[in-house]
Amino acid sequence: MSSRKAFALRIDEKILTAMQRWANDDLRSLNAQIEFVLREALRTQGRLTPPGEQRQGD
Repeated sequence: MSSRKAFALRIDEKILTAMQRWANDDLRSLNAQIEFVLREALRTQGRLTPPGEQRQGD
């Protein structure tokens, strides 16, 4: 199970509003939507390893 960390996020109000609308459309919390978008971006760029796999040097 992965651990979670809290942190403050400074974000442009227009981006936050758009993310909130998107989260509402997908029936997710804003936090879950931000995690979803970040995870997809990392996966697309090959920077997120699949569960159970470790990157070299980890």
